[in-house]
Amino acid sequence: MTAITSKAEGGAPLDAALALSFTVIGAIGAWTVAALTKDPGFQVHALIFAAAFTVASLALTGGISSGKFAQPTDKYMDGVIKAGVIASMFWGVVGMLVGLTLASQLAWPNLFYFPDLGFLNFGRIRPLHTSAVIFAFGGNVLISTSFYVVQRTCKARLAGGIAPWFVFWGYQLFIVLAATGYLMGITQTKEYAEPEWYVDLWLTIVWVAYLLVFLGTIWKRKEPHIYVANWFYLAFIVTIAVLHLVNNAALPVSLLSAKSYSAYSGVQDALIQWWYGHNAVGFFLTAGFLAIMYYFIPKRVERPVYSYRLSIVHFWALIFIYIWAGPHHLHYTALPQWTQTLGMTFSIMLWMPSWGGMINGVMTLSGAWDKLRTDPVVRMLIVSLAFYGMSTFEGPVMSVRTVNALSHYTDWGIGHVHSGSLGWVGFVSFGALYCMTPWLWRRERLYSDRLVEWHFWISTTGILLYITAMWVSGIMEGLMWREYTPEGFLAYSFVQTVEAKHVAYVVRALGGLMYLTGTVIMVYNLWRTIRGDVRESEAATVTVKPVPMGPALAPAPAAAE
Repeated sequence: MTAITSKAEGGAPLDAALALSFTVIGAIGAWTVAALTKDPGFQVHALIFAAAFTVASLALTGGISSGKFAQPTDKYMDGVIKAGVIASMFWGVVGMLVGLTLASQLAWPNLFYFPDLGFLNFGRIRPLHTSAVIFAFGGNVLISTSFYVVQRTCKARLAGGIAPWFVFWGYQLFIVLAATGYLMGITQTKEYAEPEWYVDLWLTIVWVAYLLVFLGTIWKRKEPHIYVANWFYLAFIVTIAVLHLVNNAALPVSLLSAKSYSAYSGVQDALIQWWYGHNAVGFFLTAGFLAIMYYFIPKRVERPVYSYRLSIVHFWALIFIYIWAGPHHLHYTALPQWTQTLGMTFSIMLWMPSWGGMINGVMTLSGAWDKLRTDPVVRMLIVSLAFYGMSTFEGPVMSVRTVNALSHYTDWGIGHVHSGSLGWVGFVSFGALYCMTPWLWRRERLYSDRLVEWHFWISTTGILLYITAMWVSGIMEGLMWREYTPEGFLAYSFVQTVEAKHVAYVVRALGGLMYLTGTVIMVYNLWRTIRGDVRESEAATVTVKPVPMGPALAPAPAAAE
């Protein structure tokens, strides 16, 4: 990482010059590939690369000539975090809108089927939805909050000069490449790992830069203690890097073609895929967002973490146990039974550290329980922990082979995933965005606490409708599949099971609409907050204190046993 002088980042112009060389070479290479390739989809992506590198080259040239990269170091680097907040809001709405479209296609297939628009059919936009909400929305939330938290807890500006901006814009380019690839049918067909080989390579470059920025900031910290949230962020970054490299090992057909073949095959491919898939949930959607919980709940309620010892046990138990649980996705398959049993056993063990973290977060409110009534943002953060606890209890139950015989391949799994993603990941992300926005833009309060109340209740109702509908649908579906006639034939055809789920699918779509409505309310509220507006009817009530730790470097939050 670049050394920082007392007044300015002396290495920043050098960083910019190196970045300019990289983008110029990248632009030339991308334009060349676009001209040579015969693969239409690959050509589109080469043109996207070329356009991105060209724009970046022009921006860097202008920045170097104007001297804008020599920045004072007595302030935090908050511009990239602000960009991340805005990107999170944008991608969140996009991803949820695609999800609502999918739910509507399943509930009313004749109304939402587009025979002349193949790129909008279910098979193309389903991975678009999952990637948009997990990697576009969730990823931007994690990157922006990690940059915010590591600076405040280390009392140090982000390391690497302009490298954090490369991480941000490089990650947005990855999202665009992945999304357009899905619509064109460019996919590896691996759950949560659909992008093809060249997109994976680009993400690897961006992710290594992200890791170096984070480690560099910790390395030059002025606070001797490394706060617990940074442990979880670092575990998330490192483990996702390992998972990504192993699972996406592939051999491209040609350097001028989008198509590639996996390095694995058969049951080994399935095992590697679900080792990746489950731990993407464990470290991207759990460890990373637990870091958010460990910073923003204590900060919002102005209380230290309930038990620092418990957070240590929580961290190491989660790290050790989670990595073994993937095989429970492959019960009753060709995977060796001892491997299935291993995954099931570690999944059951996982319940203990998960609930330890939940209890630690909830008990941080000790002495401040009234904030559940007076502060809707705190309520949202604590309810996210309730959904986390529910999901981490349901998951081990579903991993038991006997239960899995009923639940696997049914809508019960969909309900389980969405109780965690909408309730835990969604709500803790919303809470972090509600906290960060007034702090970053130096506003005394949110535009409207009443809109936060509306967001909370509308979205909570939407989650409950969604997961209840999927639980009922999934259990009914599983029971219908295993029903036999006295003669030994299946009692219900596949079409009959689909017809029986129609009402549940309509309720699911309604729940998704309500959740999206709440998200749009949040985006409006945060946009008005960024503008500095305050609702006149609420102007006399200030619930957010003046910005703690503004741009100037300030002490890290207190941590206690």
